[in-house]
Amino acid sequence: MKLQGKGAFLLVFLAVMVIAPMAFAEGAAAGGEERYAGFYSYIALGCVVGLGLAAGGGGIGMGAAVSGAVNAMARNPGFYGRIFTNMLIGLALIESLVIYTLVVVLLLLYANPFLG
Repeated sequence: MKLQGKGAFLLVFLAVMVIAPMAFAEGAAAGGEERYAGFYSYIALGCVVGLGLAAGGGGIGMGAAVSGAVNAMARNPGFYGRIFTNMLIGLALIESLVIYTLVVVLLLLYANPFLG
């Protein structure tokens, strides 16, 4: 499948995922938490997509960092300690971004800050 076909498939899939909850939603009484029932499904979908993107981006970044560090250590073994220390600090910072995303996702899913 060509790249354009994959992009079109992804666009259609996302459109269906966004439109489907509205199409199958039932009318609810105005007031209370029933009014926000569809809104919570969008929050959950956004949280899942956001956390997946953060974890994937963090994994790609960690792979690139470790690859560069291993190449640097292989070329200059005398600086192994400095390179390894800097690599660990960089990996910790990358992982902290993913953990911050997880904290935001858990707040959105369980604290319900939109209820006021």
